[in-house]
Amino acid sequence: MTEPNPEAEPAHDPEVLQLAAKVFDLARQGATDTLDAYVDAGVPVNLSNDKGDTLVMLAAYHGHARTAAALLARGADPNRANDRGQTPLAGAVFKGEDEVIRVLLDGGADPTAGTPSAIDTARMFGKEDLVALFEKR
Repeated sequence: MTEPNPEAEPAHDPEVLQLAAKVFDLARQGATDTLDAYVDAGVPVNLSNDKGDTLVMLAAYHGHARTAAALLARGADPNRANDRGQTPLAGAVFKGEDEVIRVLLDGGADPTAGTPSAIDTARMFGKEDLVALFEKR
């Protein structure tokens, strides 16, 4: 029996790490068509970085509603929190990304998920219109 070699694992392969970095940048930039092609070719739609941020989290936080919608259509989890407990919806509320908020809600995002939740974030920043919207769900 051979010893496991962490350097030979895909997660440690420099080419895999470079590809992952590129895919995360595509989500941040809102490069929807290119990102879609990578996901359709096999990149996991719920891939997360070293902080637990998923592709949909990065797209949402950077205000890319079309990209977030495309990821959700491919099965991205709208409620997956990062390592700090933040969800894509709470990030969109924090950044004031109203179009992204609508896309996430339509994609099944839960306003009560995460810490702080989207509804807590809306209350914290006095966004009463969002509080009312979230309370209806």
